[in-house]
Amino acid sequence: MWGDRAERARREIAALAARAPGVPDLHAAVLDVVHRTVPFEQACWAAVDPRTLMMTAVTNHPPWPVPAEDAARFAESEYAGTEPNTFAQLSLRNVPVARMSDAPHRDVVRSVRLNELLRPRGLEHELRAAFLVDDTCWAVGGLFRGPCGDFTDREVEFLSAIAAPLAAATRIAVRARGRSQRGVDGPVIVLAGPGGELRAATAAAASWLAELDEAAPGRFTVTLHAVVAGARTAPCGTARTLMRDVGEGWVVLQASRLITGDDPDQMVITVAPATAGEVVRLLLTAYGATAREQDVCFEVLSGRSTAEIAGRLFISPHTVQDHLKALFEKVGVRSRGELVAKLQP
Repeated sequence: MWGDRAERARREIAALAARAPGVPDLHAAVLDVVHRTVPFEQACWAAVDPRTLMMTAVTNHPPWPVPAEDAARFAESEYAGTEPNTFAQLSLRNVPVARMSDAPHRDVVRSVRLNELLRPRGLEHELRAAFLVDDTCWAVGGLFRGPCGDFTDREVEFLSAIAAPLAAATRIAVRARGRSQRGVDGPVIVLAGPGGELRAATAAAASWLAELDEAAPGRFTVTLHAVVAGARTAPCGTARTLMRDVGEGWVVLQASRLITGDDPDQMVITVAPATAGEVVRLLLTAYGATAREQDVCFEVLSGRSTAEIAGRLFISPHTVQDHLKALFEKVGVRSRGELVAKLQP
């Protein structure tokens, strides 16, 4: 019975992916599918930048407001790596799904996520997962219940069975071409305090934030706190991630620690249009291209011939053609011209 349910869910997820919705709509629809087999009171799923695992498109289902202080506390605990079953930890496991109750008791009783964020909302049990395909994580998420009952082994198995299809569907949504990049009047720069709270912003930043929050409430808040927490724990003091803006174009969100001034715990956050190379690299990853295939593709995008590519990459022309054939198949094109047209932002 459970195997049949998982198979039906996988088919439904594939059908949803074929409709090419945006990531939030996709995740909301998949959570409806999941709820029929794994009841939950609350859920929070998010797409992630596969390079950094920073959450970039959050879906709360049903919708629930997340105060900025809760988002900051969550990000701090998640990206510091001190919580049980962090998404980074799950992404490295053979089965990237776990209950809070599976963690050692000493970790559970000290969990900020459980004791300070979930229990005050009446939520006692958690089932979370990292969703990977081809060893790359494209989404993460958690399901939550009150004190009535923990998630069962069968429910864990069900979520495990749909993890790869959900990741595959998410990366298809990521590949969808966004609308035109929106311009801004001036630099988008934000000054944040130690907890990620906004302290100051340029006029362009205030306008950009207001527009984004109106179109997608809470999207920037969670990503902001995630990148701030990442910068706080990074040895270099900087963290960056790609995310979609209001026009569904790609932007780079970067947080950097200040090293001088009255409050060195402050962070400077900048938002800038992603370069063509950054977007193409993400898209190629979403198409499942290997590192070498990506190298060949960038040479093609630069207009170089097979012989030139072979010389620059120290491989044979035959090998270049093999990589191109694989690229064409993965991206769904038949020529270099179609490849360039498909990938140009």
